[in-house]
Amino acid sequence: MDVVVVGAGQAGLSAGYFLRRAGLDFVMLDHAPRAGGAWQFRWPSLTLGAAHNIHDLPGMPLEDRDPERPASEVVSEYFARYEREFELDVRRPVDVTAVRDAGGRLLVESSEGVFAARALINATGTWDRPFWPFKRGMGSFRGRHMHTVDYRGPEEFAGLRVLVVGGGASGTQALMEIAPLAAETTWVTRREPVWVEGAFDGHAAVARVEERVRQGLPPGSVVSATGLLLTEEVRAARERGVLDRRPMFERVVSEGVEWADGSRLGVDVILWATGFRAALDHLAPLRLRGPGGGIRMDGTRVADDPRIHLLGYGPSASTIGANRAGRAAVREIKSLLRAVVPEAVGA
Repeated sequence: MDVVVVGAGQAGLSAGYFLRRAGLDFVMLDHAPRAGGAWQFRWPSLTLGAAHNIHDLPGMPLEDRDPERPASEVVSEYFARYEREFELDVRRPVDVTAVRDAGGRLLVESSEGVFAARALINATGTWDRPFWPFKRGMGSFRGRHMHTVDYRGPEEFAGLRVLVVGGGASGTQALMEIAPLAAETTWVTRREPVWVEGAFDGHAAVARVEERVRQGLPPGSVVSATGLLLTEEVRAARERGVLDRRPMFERVVSEGVEWADGSRLGVDVILWATGFRAALDHLAPLRLRGPGGGIRMDGTRVADDPRIHLLGYGPSASTIGANRAGRAAVREIKSLLRAVVPEAVGA
């Protein structure tokens, strides 16, 4: 076929929409059990109103904007309607295990067989690659280690001493939910948080990330480019002392953590809100990573192989960025296929 799309979240569905309009032969492979992308796994207490803005997919607006409904439900329903409306051939659950170069085609190996494609749109996001930083003594901790990916709401932390590690939006949201129920909460981050009044300067943040991936460097965290939005809820939490940040500890000990000066804090749970990395292990046979540890990009296209486009990687890792990336990727793929096999691409 012409194109295989791996992943059916915001970026993948956007790509599917533009592939359908372009008249290309494609299939979409998604390993999740149902429609919704990573949103289907978000904790139930994350309401639509508390989530970052969810941009409309191309061709069909999100009509249910009830801020009190769980974001996981609203987005999953929206994505499912979208797949039906535009007759997108999403096959799930399908695990893609490897992508290999077979000369003129790419062989996409999956649990549903091998697909030979002229081009690949990879839209696998980051949810499947939670990042756990290494700290000395992590294995000695007698309490519970958790990652944001495991978080399902504040109830299970009632009466416990909780340490939240990480300076991103997920960490602060979880901390504000947990604090009223926990016996004690502590927040630690590697860097001093940067609080932003009003709206983010999205264009500047995207430009910084884009420059990194153009150089072949890893994209970096979102919060490092945008800062943290200072909402009324955040102001109130800061006044209550919930968001009083402490510097990163030196090591983990059996009863909690220890700082460089020898001071210790006893905790029952360490919640690692330390972000995610791009889920690209299946692309390893293509040897796309450079000396800088990232993949050198030109827009959505891998600079060293124009058949491969990465959506949700670098500057396209946002809902509005994913839409634009889907359009751009399909436009370039259409031009590429027309140049190689003119009859494969409609007018």
